[in-house]
Amino acid sequence: MALIERPNFAKPPADGSTSPASHAREPRPIGPHVVLERGNEAHASPASAAGAGSYGMRQKLHRALIEEIDQAALAQMADGEARTFVAEAVRQLVDREVAPGLGVIRERLVEQLVDDVLGLGPLEPLLRDPSVSEIMVNSWSQVFVERNGRLTLSGVLFRDDAHVVHVIERILAPAGRTIDEASPMVDARLPDGSRVNAVIPPAAVSGPTLTIRKFVADRLTADDLVAAGTLSEASARLLEATVSAGLNVLVSGGTGSGKTTLLNILSSWIPPDQRIITIEDPAELSLRQPHVVSLEARGGSGVHAVHQSELLKNALRMRPDRIIVGEVRGGEAFDMLQAMNTGHEGSMSTVHANSPRDAVRRVENMVLMAGFELPLRAIREQITSALDVVIQVARLRDGSRRVIAVSEVVGMEDQTVTMQDLYLFEHRGIDEDGHIRGLLKSTGLRPSFAERLEEAGFQLAATDGPERDDGSGRTGERWHVA
Repeated sequence: MALIERPNFAKPPADGSTSPASHAREPRPIGPHVVLERGNEAHASPASAAGAGSYGMRQKLHRALIEEIDQAALAQMADGEARTFVAEAVRQLVDREVAPGLGVIRERLVEQLVDDVLGLGPLEPLLRDPSVSEIMVNSWSQVFVERNGRLTLSGVLFRDDAHVVHVIERILAPAGRTIDEASPMVDARLPDGSRVNAVIPPAAVSGPTLTIRKFVADRLTADDLVAAGTLSEASARLLEATVSAGLNVLVSGGTGSGKTTLLNILSSWIPPDQRIITIEDPAELSLRQPHVVSLEARGGSGVHAVHQSELLKNALRMRPDRIIVGEVRGGEAFDMLQAMNTGHEGSMSTVHANSPRDAVRRVENMVLMAGFELPLRAIREQITSALDVVIQVARLRDGSRRVIAVSEVVGMEDQTVTMQDLYLFEHRGIDEDGHIRGLLKSTGLRPSFAERLEEAGFQLAATDGPERDDGSGRTGERWHVA
């Protein structure tokens, strides 16, 4: 079936305008700490390339393309085939409507139109760019990206607020989700697993906003983290032994600190013969094991909502060996502790907190806020019985992501949860390129769970030399997994 049925091109608006009136607005000023990217001229100006790529021309061609394409045939094509056919249709339109001899400008216009029809419009080049880890649309005229932990202004522009909303709706449509004034916030994900958050007015005062955290196709390994300085070799071996031996682990850190990345790597050490149930909101984990069942919560309220706490209770009926909760945010914290305390060893989760001790307090507060009428001591006993290790990750000032502490939950003294640090990050200044220098170093304390590691086949050995080099001045042996 042909894609183009008739050579009929849509005419420009009757008033002769070539761009939305909203383009008269001035972009909000950008602070001096933000860098405007260079080398992105194809998307930096709505009137670039002597008008060939102007919004007026693109709008005219876009309207004609939508009118001429056989949408039913297009819907039946695979992604690659559809892109090829649409690109050919666009080239026919461009040959008819745009002056010849434009070369690179013509191809840029073709690419932009194909992205408008099949993809997410001006965001497509950023989605294809492997160096971009996060895309932040603050407004139609202000799109930031993160590269190597640093934020830069991309130069990418939308036509207006309505164009941003159109892209948001295109993202939500495959999942059957909607966004409107009554429900102005939504979480979703792209087909490749990238996480999406969108907010529109009235909740977003300055206009619709969109945040995309891109899914990393090439999954990192522990060796990658060691090479990047996120972990030391000795701490990586300890964490491997910890996971393999079935200890319960909580990964703590701020937004964008690398919690999910680390959780993926930790899960790679789970034996392949174990059944893993993952519970997330939204789903982000990409486990390597052959026996994984992924459950995803559904937000909102009413009969269609599915909360993480419900999924966790259901997971206990699915004969799991390990339960992984992508992130605990509320009442599911109590259900997670219950699962860890009822024979599901080796379970893992993440939490937003600034230190291992803050992470334990946050879990405690989530149980209290969930309305469980339990004495504080009983909650803390549940925590100390359930959690074994807390790993703290952080995004440092230079944009690097580091594990800054590995701590174990030891027990209770009176009403207090006691912990001890096994590894701590030692700052060693800043190099000539502005990168933070440092090392994740052992504190020299022998973990109280050493016997469990030995039962799992791992041996702890003492390093020669009694002096500890953590700056405390105390003495003691330094331990490592042999």
